[in-house]
Amino acid sequence: MNVTSASASTPTEAPEFAGKVALVTGAARGVGKETVGLLVARGARVVAVDVRPEVRTLPDEFPVAESGTGTVPEPRILPLTGDITQEETAVQAVRAAVDTFGGLDILVNNAGRMLSKPVTETTAEDWDTVMAVNARGSFFFAREAFRAMRERGGGAIVSTGSYTCTVALPEGAAYSASKGALAQLTKVLAVEGGPLGIRANVVAAGVIETDFLDTFRSDSRAYLASFAGAQPLGRVAQPAEIAEVLCFLVSPRSGYVTGSVVAADGGFTAI
Repeated sequence: MNVTSASASTPTEAPEFAGKVALVTGAARGVGKETVGLLVARGARVVAVDVRPEVRTLPDEFPVAESGTGTVPEPRILPLTGDITQEETAVQAVRAAVDTFGGLDILVNNAGRMLSKPVTETTAEDWDTVMAVNARGSFFFAREAFRAMRERGGGAIVSTGSYTCTVALPEGAAYSASKGALAQLTKVLAVEGGPLGIRANVVAAGVIETDFLDTFRSDSRAYLASFAGAQPLGRVAQPAEIAEVLCFLVSPRSGYVTGSVVAADGGFTAI
């Protein structure tokens, strides 16, 4: 009598994002880079966009071997350098996803800009610069992704927001307003996208241990550390933790979640 083992007869489960095409902004480092790595490891092909030239190294940092062969196939990452505040960057990035990989299923609006200044010291240029990245650029990418996803028959959009869209912190007028705009944009995307099979959510992230603040504060390390005790968890977030939440919200596991502002802030807003 021939006995076939259960393991031999059980088909290998496909990776979570097999066959999916994603676009990630702010992909060169921090949360964006971690998100690209997770998406690729779970089967997606990714267009990675950043204004920083180091985005071009991502295909070498995240090579994927064919299962059982040990050989490395065609890269699953298409890196693009561009300024997301420019409309044409969004148009070209989505077009690249369609032309290179055949469509677009996932958008991760992760690129962002921080500003910490008192209201009385915030200039018109400060306001416009922060709004241009966090709200204007995210809108351009969401609009172009919407068009591609409509042709695809659906998709998922997630944006990296901030807990400052729901609570106020000193010296955060421009930043909080921009993240509030992103949260409201997300809700509109969810309402308009629902009939099209397009979901949209935003992660209200807490303080994350990245070099994000280095450009804006000379005391960025001490500033980050000062937030640790303010969270019930007693620490700030790691980039990979926020990337996991972003990936969950564009996965089939969150198929009934849309229009939500999902807190990932260590419990800060629960206080």
